[in-house]
Amino acid sequence: MEQNYFISTDKNLLNVDAIQQFIANSYWGDNRTLEEVKTTIENSYCFGIYTLKNEQIGFARVVTDYIYFGYFMDVIILDKFQGQGYGKILVKEILEDATIKKLKTLALKTKDAHLLYERFGFNKIGDSPLWMSVDKQILE
Repeated sequence: MEQNYFISTDKNLLNVDAIQQFIANSYWGDNRTLEEVKTTIENSYCFGIYTLKNEQIGFARVVTDYIYFGYFMDVIILDKFQGQGYGKILVKEILEDATIKKLKTLALKTKDAHLLYERFGFNKIGDSPLWMSVDKQILE
């Protein structure tokens, strides 16, 4: 099958308006403003997934110390691209990124995507309905 997307960590490619609109209307986005989204992007390691014509498909960011810990945040696939496997592709690509592969522990919070993350080795933390993590030191 021909690959009809590409993934980049180049923040200049991001459609920040589309990302902000999606996040502001999400259950976790709490009406996040454009300025707030820009600040989170500036202070995170970001991934964009795009059509071959540079249209934003999805976005994710990792807050990290670049050595030990990474916190997955704002993992989104824009509405018109949902249900086509792009979420799995994006998470897989993030986990295979050289910078992320070096980290010892990855964590995230989700209300509704546990099955997606479990397929990549994330497990629920204690009794929390939201928190998940993968400790790569334990897996090795």
